[in-house]
Order: sequence, then structure tokens, then C-alpha cells
Amino acid sequence: MTVEMFVAVVVTFLGLFIAVPVALAFARLFGLYAIVKESTCRVYVLFGKVAGVLDEPGLHILPFTLGPAAFIINLLGNCYVLDLRLDQEYLRSQAVNSEEGAPMGIGIWYEMWVSDPVAYLFKNTDPRGSLRANVSNATVRCLSNMPLAEMLETRHTMSQTVRAEVSGKSQAWGYQLGSVYIRKVHLRDAGMIRQIEEKVVNRLRQVTSAIKQTGANQVSVITSSAEREASIEFAKASAIRPNTLGQALKEIAQEPAVAGALFEILETQKIVASQARLTLLAAGPHNRMLANLRAAESARYAQDSAATSPDQG
Repeated sequence: MTVEMFVAVVVTFLGLFIAVPVALAFARLFGLYAIVKESTCRVYVLFGKVAGVLDEPGLHILPFTLGPAAFIINLLGNCYVLDLRLDQEYLRSQAVNSEEGAPMGIGIWYEMWVSDPVAYLFKNTDPRGSLRANVSNATVRCLSNMPLAEMLETRHTMSQTVRAEVSGKSQAWGYQLGSVYIRKVHLRDAGMIRQIEEKVVNRLRQVTSAIKQTGANQVSVITSSAEREASIEFAKASAIRPNTLGQALKEIAQEPAVAGALFEILETQKIVASQARLTLLAAGPHNRMLANLRAAESARYAQDSAATSPDQG
């Protein structure tokens, strides 16, 4: 690298990073130009009077806007930079009373922005605080003594009422009120809240008990109806049973072989169902004496068992 190139680099560096920023700083100091950022506003005051207001974003040549005063405005005057962006605030639990005397709390949310920079700066020392106080006062003044049902149901109407009350005053201070919305309406008395909760719980218990009782009554009606119908049907069956059985036996008796087999089967079933002791002996006349002895032994055994039974004691 030659000496000429090195000198050129140094001069370029000094010019771009030192000389140009210093020159621009002096230009701004002596009011040659000003840059207004997006959503901001510049208010220039000289000797107690407003010299100019710049609310359009971009580059502004101050001598064309403020005239000759631009060269001394930054030295002898003041420049106020205001934020014009939309802002919002939420006021919690503003104390009001319903028409019935219930202590209620209202949470109100609202938007605002600077609409008149000069009025904002010089007509009120604290526009934001004044707007907050006016919204709070308007909420208490306009929404007190409302019926409790309307206070809990008509939040949109209440929001419009508060906004109409505050908008005129806020515009006079250069602070424009935007949307207003009642976000929350609640009870402030803890004792009343507990009483309402107890009433709701008791009412729920009553409704639940009534539902259960209604269900039990319906089940009882259904059960009693079913039992009555069943009793009627059983009575009808008991009434027609002898006739049906007699007709069946009459038809069976017309066939002697079938009747004999039927009664033999019935007798066998009765013997098996009685759980009696059964002794089988071979057929023949020589076993008749043995059968009589076994029958006598069984009868004596039955008499001894009946005599030693606990019931007989």
C-alpha cells in the first residue's frame, strides 16, 4: 500500500465517522434540520410561545418551517418530543352501590392518545392523571344506583355512558379518549359473597334432592305398575291352570299305555325328589320275609330318631 492510498483511507475514515457526524450535530444544533420519528411529535417553544409543531414523520428543514427562529430555537428555546401512539389503562374495582344497596366493584378499561400536542403540554400539567380521575369519577357518578340486574347484564351500555361523559373533557386537554369497556363487575363485600355462595349451594342441594325424589317416585310407580300387572297375569294363570291340566290329563287318559308311562315317571320323580332311603331286593317269594324285616327295621329306626330329636326334649 502506497502512502497516497493510506492517506486516502485515513481521510475517508475521519470524514465518514468523525467529520460527518460532527457536522450533522452542529446542523441540528443550529436548527438546519430535524428528523421526526414515526408516531412522535415535536413542539418547539421560543420565549414562551409555540414556534411550530412537527407531527409528520420524516426529514424537516426547520428554516422553511419555523423561519429565522430555527437558528436559535435549540439554543434559546425548548423542543418537546411527544409520543402519539395509542395507550391504554385499566382501573380496578371502582366502588359503586347498586339500587338495592349492594357494594359493587367495577373494572374499567380505556384507550387514549395525544390529539392536540399544544393543549396536552400547556392546558393541563398531568393530562393522564386527570383523565384517569375523570374516568373513575364518571364511572362512580354514572353507574351508581343502577339496578343490580342491569349492572350485571348491560356492560356495553354502561361503557358507552362513561365514554360520553368523559370524552368532552379529555378533548379540552389534548388527550383523546378512545374505546371504553367495562370488563368486570363484582361484589366487594366478602360476607355477601359467602352468603350468596351458601344460597347457591343450598339451592343446588334442593334441586338435586328434588330430582332424586322425582326419579325415586317414577321408579316406584313403574315398579308398582309392573308388580300389579304381574300379579294379574299370575292370577289369570292360577285360574286357568286346573282347566288346562284337566284337559291335558283327559287327553292322556284316552291312551292307556301313555297314561301308565306318565304316572310311572311321575311316581319315580317323587321318589327321587323325596330323598328317601331306597332298598332294592330281588324278586321272588323267598325274599318277602326279608322285605318285611327291612320295613320293620326302618320303622323302628324312624321312631328312635323322633324320640331322640331335640324338639322332643
